[in-house]
Amino acid sequence: MSIAEKLDSNDVDEAAISLRGSEHAMPVRSGTLGPDVIDITSLYGRTGCFTYDPGFTSTASCESKITFIDGDKGVLLYRGYPIDELAENTTFLETAYLLLYGELPTREQYEDFTIRITRHTMLHEQMNRFFSGFRRDAHPMAIMVGVVGALSAFYHDSLNIHDPWQREMASIRMIAKMPTIAAMAYKYSIGQPFIYPKNDLDYSANFMRMCFAVPCEEYKVDPVLTRAMRRIFILHADHEQNASTSTVRLAGSSGANPFACISAGIACLWGPAHGGANEAALMMLQEIGSVDRIPEYVQRAKDKDDPFRLMGFGHRVYKNYDPRAKIMQKTCHEVLGAVGHEDDPILKVAMELERIALSDDYFIEKKLYPNIDFYSGITLKALGFPTEMFTVLFALARTVGWIAQWKEMVEDPSQRIGRPRQLYTGAMERAFVPMCNR
Repeated sequence: MSIAEKLDSNDVDEAAISLRGSEHAMPVRSGTLGPDVIDITSLYGRTGCFTYDPGFTSTASCESKITFIDGDKGVLLYRGYPIDELAENTTFLETAYLLLYGELPTREQYEDFTIRITRHTMLHEQMNRFFSGFRRDAHPMAIMVGVVGALSAFYHDSLNIHDPWQREMASIRMIAKMPTIAAMAYKYSIGQPFIYPKNDLDYSANFMRMCFAVPCEEYKVDPVLTRAMRRIFILHADHEQNASTSTVRLAGSSGANPFACISAGIACLWGPAHGGANEAALMMLQEIGSVDRIPEYVQRAKDKDDPFRLMGFGHRVYKNYDPRAKIMQKTCHEVLGAVGHEDDPILKVAMELERIALSDDYFIEKKLYPNIDFYSGITLKALGFPTEMFTVLFALARTVGWIAQWKEMVEDPSQRIGRPRQLYTGAMERAFVPMCNR
């Protein structure tokens, strides 16, 4: 039976590749959700050819049980649970436990996990002096990259990736210390003293206190603002094989220590096309300024010859409404109400732009729906964070996803070092010419 005949039968999961007069059958693998994948592991050995997929948009780089996205339907699941249900009903550490271990914790498991995280929130005291090596005007993300990478110089008992206990310790330490590092980076940038973590506060409230408390007065925890912070952390905790997560996995595939891998992820996240998108969306809304100027900017967005682009609309993966955006919109209104900014002109601009995007044929045809970045920038600004801290908060939240993905990769017995191939279009082999003859 030929490959084509086999493919017509119902009991064979194979894809046929016809190349230079020969046919090759490639196995087709199915996941629990999402599209099937053609396994081309043996393609080069059998055909002498590579595949070409810039940006890896049609390539599954790994097998994972952590996060699922259906971009066409606007679905985001953490370990099978819809993102909106988790954001509304769990604490951040519940969601963190779920991502790390695969199941929601029992009360006993949650209490134990919370204690372990809480007892590792402080940094080695010598690390406090590490910050003074940076200029005061250094971007907080630059500080984050350096400090997180430097953790490997302080916690030598968490570097052996082949030791399950050390992997666990590294995971707990990263999740616990990231809010402290992020808050210190912020405090250092504005010239205020560091605020140490407080064990009687939950994860989100503790972070808010470390950012905004000062030694001269007591910090009052606002439940509305801390709830918003909790939701933001959960919504950003993981997002499948995005650029920064893929960076963490690629770095980890070489056997690099977990702190170095997370530092690499932070560096990738810093890019404006990735973690910096919420800052760009806020700046765009501020540029528009008022509702009466929206038609002008909408027309510019429709003009292919105009460099202006509406930020916060559309998504590389979601071809429907970003499921995180709905929760973020609700959170945005709650925060603005709590801080007395219900009539914020920027929010009015955002709401009108959203209305247009959901009703205008141009936006509908191109599937330019509002994404999470559209509202998160406004929300973070209302919480009191400067724009340069937006990506830092993203990195803080995403750390648990990076760690979960890293652990899954390291514990996969089939894991190999990442080694993408290329389509070479440079010069043919040629003889070297000494400088005297050139």
